[in-house]
Amino acid sequence: MTVVTRFAPSPTGFLHIGGGRTALFNWLYARRHGGKMLLRIEDTDRERSTKAAIDAIIDGLEWLGLEWDGDVVYQFSRAARHREIAEQLLAEGKAYHCYASPEELQAMREAARKEGRSKLYNGLWRDRDPSEAPAGVKPVIRLRAPQTGETVIEDQVQGRVVWQNADLDDLVLLRSDGTPTYMLAVVVDDHDMAVTHIIRGDDHLTNGARQKHIYDALGWDVPAMAHIPLIHGPDGSKLSKRHGALGVDAYRAMGYLPTAMRNYLVRLGWSHGDQEIFTEAEMVAAFDLAHIGRSPARFDFAKLENLNGHYIRATTDPDLLAALETVLPHIAGGDALAARLSPVLRETLIAAMPGLKERAKTLVELFEASRFLWADRPLPMTEPAAALLTAEARATIGSLLPELDAVADWTASAIEAVVRGFAERSGQKLGSIAQPLRAALTGKTTSPPIFDVLAVLGRDESIARLRDQVAAAAAT
Repeated sequence: MTVVTRFAPSPTGFLHIGGGRTALFNWLYARRHGGKMLLRIEDTDRERSTKAAIDAIIDGLEWLGLEWDGDVVYQFSRAARHREIAEQLLAEGKAYHCYASPEELQAMREAARKEGRSKLYNGLWRDRDPSEAPAGVKPVIRLRAPQTGETVIEDQVQGRVVWQNADLDDLVLLRSDGTPTYMLAVVVDDHDMAVTHIIRGDDHLTNGARQKHIYDALGWDVPAMAHIPLIHGPDGSKLSKRHGALGVDAYRAMGYLPTAMRNYLVRLGWSHGDQEIFTEAEMVAAFDLAHIGRSPARFDFAKLENLNGHYIRATTDPDLLAALETVLPHIAGGDALAARLSPVLRETLIAAMPGLKERAKTLVELFEASRFLWADRPLPMTEPAAALLTAEARATIGSLLPELDAVADWTASAIEAVVRGFAERSGQKLGSIAQPLRAALTGKTTSPPIFDVLAVLGRDESIARLRDQVAAAAAT
């Protein structure tokens, strides 16, 4: 048997983080077993489905590096096939026309709630003669679901789950306007696409029982089901925007690497011993359904940031610059760097990466840390940096300038030797010179090692920035 999974989002909004994890689990399970993951866009809700949402879903999957097999399947385009199955069930006596009015249905729902019953439809038209149908009313088609006994799903995450059939409705298969319902469309599509494993959120667990009724009525094999717990916030409550319930595109804009997101998402609810860091090959080789927990996973931004920092440090400097370039259109001020990314500046950024990426936990932090490399003169200063550039500090810089200007080999080690020698001769601590230098060269009080900063900026730019400070002292 070829394992076939599917990711089937509704295009009514962005690809949220829970959807990204569901897609990842489907992708990993299929790859682990040498199978296929299919992508189906469930666009039957025509009023809420949008092209922008479809594009966002596909873009998010591509950014996460989750490739699907074959063409994208659009559920709405298969409506004729869904109607065909509904009509087949009707012809076989396994479904029936229901002429209940909206008012009657509302009364049924209210009565059920008052009595504490989960079954909302009372079977009004289940056994009535069609000759009793009111004139001019277009009926829905309902499934003739079993009324006694149990419906059981041996869920590969939740275990054995049992429903009493007396509590489950005769669900609508085809609306009065001839459009298929979600329940029918999902079953028909999963069968026709030869899906063997349905891996989805546990908010669909009851849907699994209802859909099994349709499978059974059609005599089709029911795919294996695995309903994974939803993601909660760190406080255990339902995930909200303040916790991280954002679109995958928002995480890209916040500067997270797709490799880090995949690694973080796979550990949200799934475990493999104590291992936290996984290569893609390790994830594929290790992933299984048995080690998905039954309790909701908790989203933790701090853990995600730390993991992202690990991947930033582990990424080669040229690849990290390429990743930074992809995020520039999505972050404030990114267009300023994008506009001046010349071959020379690219080389400068790559040379600076070892120092820049040590402190950065996101690409946005990396971008901010790199500003001093491409900022215009006179260099903008933070308040703490400006406070370091006292008249005395600027005078020291002025005294050091000729010695720096005379450095023959403009390397970090050669520059360090000159500055250390100057500090010893002038009776100053190295830090009292290095900090004003950092402020003058970067506009900040934190940066990569100062001698690396000087080396990466180059002689001309370094000397020019230091002279700006000497000139500013003279002007006051």
